[in-house]
Amino acid sequence: MQRRLLYCIPIVHTEADLGSLAPGVRRQLGGAEAEWKRKQAAIAEFWKGVRAWCDRLPSKLEGFRLYQDGLPVCGSEASIVAELAAGASPNHVLLQDLVRRGASLEGTESPGLLLEEYELAKASLAGAPTDPARARRILTQRDEFIATRIETTLKRGETGLLFVGMLHDVLSKIPQSIDIQKVVRPR
Repeated sequence: MQRRLLYCIPIVHTEADLGSLAPGVRRQLGGAEAEWKRKQAAIAEFWKGVRAWCDRLPSKLEGFRLYQDGLPVCGSEASIVAELAAGASPNHVLLQDLVRRGASLEGTESPGLLLEEYELAKASLAGAPTDPARARRILTQRDEFIATRIETTLKRGETGLLFVGMLHDVLSKIPQSIDIQKVVRPR
């Protein structure tokens, strides 16, 4: 029996990935311009490591499926990735490259849950009081949705690449019928 394999690749969101939330996140983190630039340089180095890891995958990626944290199931996944790649997101440039090598891009998240979390983040960045329990509930529901999405789309003999933020706990929700390989420090 052919197994299913899922590589879990932890990611760090860049300023480009944050979109309209980026200025608020930057304000909230505070600090000097030099500190912000240092953090951005460290994130850029991290993405070089992820790219190097992905470059060691086979040159032809038929039978590979890409799952991206924050990418809704909507029918416009490729155009969302293209837009973010054009905005200099190393994550989304990498996804485009993997698709060019034959991997299939999968919508990964519930649009409704993403919108709910976005509205909560906007309110928090604006200084409005927010409920931490609600934020945890949304993240848990997102993780459950992602796990179900992987379960229903990853076929026997296929390999999935899950690019997911470090606060997520998707792997505990993945069924045992899928073999999991954690990519601890991509290099």
